[in-house]
Amino acid sequence: MRIDLATEPGSRERPNEDWVSASLPASGQGGTLVLLDGVTPPSGDAGCVHGVPWFTARLGGALTELSASRRDLPLPEVLAEAIRRTADAHRGTCDLSHVRTPQATVALARWGGPAEEVEYLVLSDSALLLESPDGTVTALLDDRLDRLPREALRTHASADALRNAEGGFFTAAADPAVSARAVSGTVPRAGVRALAALTDGASRWVDLFGEGDWRACVEVLRKEGARSLIDRVRALEAADAGQRPGAPRRFKLHDDASAVFAEL
Repeated sequence: MRIDLATEPGSRERPNEDWVSASLPASGQGGTLVLLDGVTPPSGDAGCVHGVPWFTARLGGALTELSASRRDLPLPEVLAEAIRRTADAHRGTCDLSHVRTPQATVALARWGGPAEEVEYLVLSDSALLLESPDGTVTALLDDRLDRLPREALRTHASADALRNAEGGFFTAAADPAVSARAVSGTVPRAGVRALAALTDGASRWVDLFGEGDWRACVEVLRKEGARSLIDRVRALEAADAGQRPGAPRRFKLHDDASAVFAEL
């Protein structure tokens, strides 16, 4: 088994709001991946005295511990409990009902155990990739944000109205019930040779710049590593390739970028 991961902030002047971790049991059988992309709020009051990096560290730590130690809980229940724990940690000091309370996208994977399955969960726009023994790559995506009209996200006010709301998109914030909105399920362990998780700052290589498909992305991760994928994205951003005529417009020149690859 081989696991490789990397993360880099979008700006040296701002803290990295991503979280990425991998855990392996002492037995060497099975493992877990946790990847979060903290949602950067616009300037102004978000009702919380802590900030997004504090939130992703708390939520990521809880997800890492629970996904490894509570194999009796399906991943949606793991996410619900992790959100509950994190909310309880700042309920007394912060307004958790604020629409911009700290929140994050989520990608989780867990494999091994008695059922010999790979469990997965994706909430919002991080990507989870499963590679089969024949090299086929399946992208597990929550595409609700992509399906919204771009005009609906043009201002912070209109985006806030769609956040964690029917007809909009969902993130992990303070409500454990959001876990039921995640894309989740299981596949047989024998059908997965490798898996990868990417925040949208790293998945730009595929879905913004179009440098390759998901299968090519997995090959970069396998042959060159997670650090190289992020370096490739940074080079494309520096060349401003994403702003060429007809290309999708990106909201940030550089975004926090994280990737993790596990070859089972």
